[in-house]
Amino acid sequence: MIFVINEKNPQQRLIQKVKECLEDGGIIVFPTDTVYAYGCDIKDKRAIERIYRLKKLDKRKPLSFIFTDISEIADYVRNVSDDAFKIMKKAFPGPYTFIFKASKLVPKIVMTNQKTIGVRIPDNNIALDIVRALGRPILATSVFTLSGEYLIDPRELEKVYRNEVDIVIDAGPKIAEPSTVVDFSEDSIEIIREGKGKIFF
Repeated sequence: MIFVINEKNPQQRLIQKVKECLEDGGIIVFPTDTVYAYGCDIKDKRAIERIYRLKKLDKRKPLSFIFTDISEIADYVRNVSDDAFKIMKKAFPGPYTFIFKASKLVPKIVMTNQKTIGVRIPDNNIALDIVRALGRPILATSVFTLSGEYLIDPRELEKVYRNEVDIVIDAGPKIAEPSTVVDFSEDSIEIIREGKGKIFF
């Protein structure tokens, strides 16, 4: 199923249908401020396992949680330094993924061996409205082929994944550039990947 949703002013009746799909254990493909991503409810273990199988992911690779506000992140991560908080305040909403040690609220299935998760607040109204409607973060991981290419056209995504996911959200083509990933889980700050987000720290 494909929903065409306006990125500037998302249709709330469609956002509600997406929310209901997630509550029922569904998997969606949704837009961010970088590439399209798979998403599911962080509380649904079967949906999370479906994403791992669909993407053929190594369970040691960290997945990201999508939030709407920095204040929500504190419940899911540990040891946020003053420097990390200041950087997040400046970077969010935006094309960044920050890695932190996970708190006990994070389901074990999505934790790496290092017990870390990625956190994101994308500058995208659709993604943020979905999280607000659900009332908690959604799990996210970017959509790309086994050869490592990002799929950026929602019509192509719907063709490829119509039997694998429950809803594809069409917000128009995206750029093939992922988020910048920064690791705050140790004492020092480490740039894991330079992406769309500019390094300003």
